[in-house]
Amino acid sequence: MWIFIFGLGILLVTGIFAFVFTKMQKKEEEEVEIPSDCCGAHAVCERDRLLVSANEIIYFDDEELDVLSGIDADNYTPQQVKEISEVFYSLREIDVAGWLRSLQLRNIQLPESVKEEALLVVSERRRIERI
Repeated sequence: MWIFIFGLGILLVTGIFAFVFTKMQKKEEEEVEIPSDCCGAHAVCERDRLLVSANEIIYFDDEELDVLSGIDADNYTPQQVKEISEVFYSLREIDVAGWLRSLQLRNIQLPESVKEEALLVVSERRRIERI
């Protein structure tokens, strides 16, 4: 009889833990929707925005990208796309949002492949910061 009650208690506690764990997983899996036409500027979190005044450009050791200012991303050469990619992959995750803001202020467009990855990094950081 005691074994039955003890087993039932363990089963009940296990069920409660499973329920709570499942609820936590669902909350963590919520995705941040980013519009397909997003330039990345909205992804700059408030903390990063406070570090940059409205028109102050901060460089991320990427001054060489200034030659791309005003050029449509579809018109970049493979070498120019490679240069942007190299800068992006050299950044720390925490710097990506600020870099996107810097590019916007400098009128530099991201190639679609880099833009998708950069926005993914920013949205993941925002999701982590909310937890």
